Amino acid sequence: MTTRKWSIAGQLFALQALVVTLLVAAGAVGAALLARADAREAATDEVLAVAETVARAPEVGAALRAPDPAATLQPYAESVRAGTGTNFVVVMAPDRTRYSHPDPARIGQPFIGDIGPALAGRPYTVVNTGTLGESVRAVVPVHGPDGTVTGLVSVGITTESINQKLLGRAPALLAVTAVVLALAGLSSWLLSRRLRRQTHGLGPAQMTRMYDYYDAVLHSVGEGLVVVDADGRLALINDEGRRLLGIDPDAPLVDRPFAGLDLPPALVELATSGRAAHDELILAADRSLVANQRPTALDGRTLGSVLTLRDHTELRVLTSELDSVRGLTEALRSQAHEAANRLHTVLTLVELGRTGEAVRLATEELALAQQLTDQVVGAIAEPALAALLLGKSAQAAERGVELDVDPDSRLDVGALPTGDLLTVVGNLVDNALEAVAAAGPPRRVRVRVVSGDGEVVVEVADNGPGLPPDQVADAFRRGWSTKREGRGLGLALVGQVVARHGGRYEVGPAPGGGTVFHIRLPVSLGTPA
Repeated sequence: MTTRKWSIAGQLFALQALVVTLLVAAGAVGAALLARADAREAATDEVLAVAETVARAPEVGAALRAPDPAATLQPYAESVRAGTGTNFVVVMAPDRTRYSHPDPARIGQPFIGDIGPALAGRPYTVVNTGTLGESVRAVVPVHGPDGTVTGLVSVGITTESINQKLLGRAPALLAVTAVVLALAGLSSWLLSRRLRRQTHGLGPAQMTRMYDYYDAVLHSVGEGLVVVDADGRLALINDEGRRLLGIDPDAPLVDRPFAGLDLPPALVELATSGRAAHDELILAADRSLVANQRPTALDGRTLGSVLTLRDHTELRVLTSELDSVRGLTEALRSQAHEAANRLHTVLTLVELGRTGEAVRLATEELALAQQLTDQVVGAIAEPALAALLLGKSAQAAERGVELDVDPDSRLDVGALPTGDLLTVVGNLVDNALEAVAAAGPPRRVRVRVVSGDGEVVVEVADNGPGLPPDQVADAFRRGWSTKREGRGLGLALVGQVVARHGGRYEVGPAPGGGTVFHIRLPVSLGTPA
């Protein structure tokens, strides 16, 4: 049988209840002891005052000098005792002989207790046990006309009487104690109830185990994890999330407003919006991240959102290369189809006996193709980039666009990583082809790639409608879609390559209208392909 372990809230409630009970009990005992001490002190003051009053009474001094003092002093002492609420008023001779007592049978018997200080003329108080039990008593001398001690007055209150008075106050003390316990218990219960809701009724061992699992998962998960609370503040970010976003591992970010962090605007907008997102592309510094976000709620209360980030930088590079290869394949397929048509035309001309025209048509097409190939291959030593430009040239021809490779282009092998070259040139050419698509003929795109002086310069110009200057920075930073504002994700990928190599870009109007892009990438920061 498994024993159910106490939750943190239950343990806290039990501990608080025990501590409060002990404190209230200690307080009650302390209050009782203080009340008892106060009652004894009050009784001491009372008996001393009564004894001094009786000792100074003229009738007491006169009675002590009379032949039968008891006849006068007994009724007087009893009246004083009844009037003051004391337990005994005893008037005695210096030799301890009693002249008054609550029990008349004890009149004439010796007084029990110390009377030495009073015989010396000093009043004093003491707790002593006499015929009525333990009592708080005062003994005061009675002085005659000549100043000698002619008698003594002892007034006392028994301890039992004092205790009875204290017992009379006990119900009030118990009532106060009960109220304090009830209030403390209610407060502890409310606190434990709140804590139970916040800890979901978990015990210390469960929470420790949960924290261990949470910490292990948080540091070992392969995706970046970012949690934003309902107030838009960063609640959690794991190690991978910091790495992907380029954040210092030791930087204190938790509980700071997410919008105030130096992060990509697209990521800030997504995280603070709280909306659901699936495989949304986020460009962060030199990385391409895929973001997924899901709002979280508990019992109908929104807690915030959980954002996961995956690094797709290498995949984006491979995709770019694949797109270039796919474009080249489509261009070759199209050229093969066009070559087949021309071949059929040449064969038909030969069959018709018009060999001269057949030879002229074949040599013209071969000359044009060979001229373009020789120009590109001669200028661009990087084979992948040369193949890309030949493919883009075929694509441009299909779209009715004239793609020119500047005769001054020169690029050595290994000047920059091949993937980065293909990303920059391919996306800029695609961007230019899309720009001139809406323009009237003639449609032209010019490409110039030059390496030298420690840098690679890529220049792509078109005669399209042009890119407004106020949209240049947004196009490179945000990666607008071609279906909406701007010129697509390609420019953002180009911007990433420029940032990674510490280069720079310039965008301005082309001499004949349109836009020209200048990209400068330092060779020293590149690595051979």
